[in-house]
Amino acid sequence: MEDIVVQSNQNQSVDIQSLNMRIQQESAFVEAVTMEMNKVIVGQKQLIEGLLIGLLSNGHILLEGVPGLAKTLAIHTLATSVKASCNRIQFTPDLLPADVLGTMIYSQKNEEFVVKKGPIFAHFILADEINRAPAKVQSALLEAMQERQVTIGNHSYALDEPFLVLATQNPLEQEGTYPLPEAQVDRFMLKIIVDYPTKEEEQRIIRQNLQKVFPQASAVISVEQICKAREVVTEVYMDEKIEKYIVDILFATRNPQAYNLSHLQHLISYGCSPRAGISMAKAAKAYAFIKRRGYVIPEDIRAVCHAVLRHRIGLTYEAEAENVKVEDIINQVINAVEVP
Repeated sequence: MEDIVVQSNQNQSVDIQSLNMRIQQESAFVEAVTMEMNKVIVGQKQLIEGLLIGLLSNGHILLEGVPGLAKTLAIHTLATSVKASCNRIQFTPDLLPADVLGTMIYSQKNEEFVVKKGPIFAHFILADEINRAPAKVQSALLEAMQERQVTIGNHSYALDEPFLVLATQNPLEQEGTYPLPEAQVDRFMLKIIVDYPTKEEEQRIIRQNLQKVFPQASAVISVEQICKAREVVTEVYMDEKIEKYIVDILFATRNPQAYNLSHLQHLISYGCSPRAGISMAKAAKAYAFIKRRGYVIPEDIRAVCHAVLRHRIGLTYEAEAENVKVEDIINQVINAVEVP
């Protein structure tokens, strides 16, 4: 087989075949991590893939689903298989920023103030029911997510790498909640909808939980290997045509009439931000890496498109009155934009 060399948009030639072989070697651990997670988590393929994409592309994830769908179990299992630290923070209306970040406490022994770090100092953070905490706590968490550091007193402390926040929202209960503002929601790379299991999966879940010993995941990769894998993910080749495909999808949400989608004009209050394009490109590269491929194809974009866009498109009152969902708009946009 002849070497395939293409000219990248940075005027550098890329040897696709050798890059592909390298990615196949470097991504071997993905199968091992997935197997360990499948020991504990029944079904939920979309959730497991989303966690891996977030981990490999240094992005945070917003989860929406009713209680009891293994959201907490999934991140604990991922942390175990990666041999990383994991903390769970239950967000409540009386939570304070110091409860998440940490605070200064007075040491009588040393007669000085010392820093007591909060639960945010871990590789994986499960922010349970993030919309139950007031705006001050939400902004403290989201600042840590964006800056990868926390300021306590006069000093800033870098957070551990990799650092992944998995925030959950309950779609059923709205009483006593503080919905995340659009600008803060935009900081999450992906929004994953966790659905109910099938009948067969439900039966397996019941059987698994009635066993004497509940299955446990084993550590199959280290934190250092994950950090190295992230560097490799950035090397996954993305053609200029794929970049233009991403831009077209974004612009179709902002100016639908330019893509023969005039009927969506009154349904969309605002389209996707530039951060959506960055997230889609990173997520597509991570998805290609998971599929053990050294280059991005249009199917990778379509695979991550819903998770990247569903929390970044605003609907008008007319859309809600007509019972139009964000998923419907994304489907129409994807079908209307020409595939390279």
